[in-house]
Amino acid sequence: MKIRSLALALLLGTASLHAASEAPETRFAEAKKLIDGLRFQQGEIHLRGGLATIKVPERFRYLDPADAETVLTKIWHNPPSGERSLGMIFPAESGPLDPDTWAVVISYTEDGYVKDDEAAKLDYDDLLKKMKEGTSESNKLREKKGYATVELIGWAAPPRYDAADHKMYWAKELRFGGDPETTLNYDIRMLGRRGVLVLNAIAPTSQLAAIEQATPALLAMVNFQDGHRYADFNPSTDKVATYGLAALVAGGVLAKGGFFKLLIGVALAAKKFVIVGVVVLFAAVKKFFAKVTGRREPGQDEA
Repeated sequence: MKIRSLALALLLGTASLHAASEAPETRFAEAKKLIDGLRFQQGEIHLRGGLATIKVPERFRYLDPADAETVLTKIWHNPPSGERSLGMIFPAESGPLDPDTWAVVISYTEDGYVKDDEAAKLDYDDLLKKMKEGTSESNKLREKKGYATVELIGWAAPPRYDAADHKMYWAKELRFGGDPETTLNYDIRMLGRRGVLVLNAIAPTSQLAAIEQATPALLAMVNFQDGHRYADFNPSTDKVATYGLAALVAGGVLAKGGFFKLLIGVALAAKKFVIVGVVVLFAAVKKFFAKVTGRREPGQDEA
């Protein structure tokens, strides 16, 4: 059976990245059992006690935080992040073990109101250059930790900011280790009163067209509820974030110790699931890297 053999190949691809004493057939059976237990949902869903609403149409399926954690840690074998996401979105026609699948991980960071007054002045070419330098530096630490190196090839889709809806989206093309196939990270950020909704789509670069086509629907599906919207910001009482739009794109806010905490990326490269951690890391943020990968340096405490 074609799908079954491809799924086995995906599971075999993880074997070099984590200890696995079971036979491939056993691992496949375990993953299949986990998938059969997932509760995919559609329709209107409230996130985090009314923070935001997601309206899932028939062409998509949603997994709640518990099921998303099952996919990320037990099926795709990412190390535990310590905190759950707000769920995941899949295309309705594909699942976690399909070779050409892509998925969107939803999370939220409450670092304050992110000012967007720099939007028109951002130089994305210069920003990309700095991101490449940061990625190159981070590879030294990645190798030390036993993770594949990351090459930031460039924009698969340059950043775009919708000033009316306060939503920003872009895509990066990446290569992990010596994989011949590149990987796509498609990012959406939705600005709110007290923080940012984060939607990260992880997929092979070959799926860029499919994700681009789905982006308008994704942007429309997820929205802050009244009282949490960008327009609801009260300068007299609400906190302002210590970073702006450039940091959202570059990941420079990692130095603040809060952003991307929930997002341990899952890359589909060369039809194999691989542990990638956070894609863009600043080399100085060693403590944060240890937290993201689920490891802790000797004597290191939680922030």
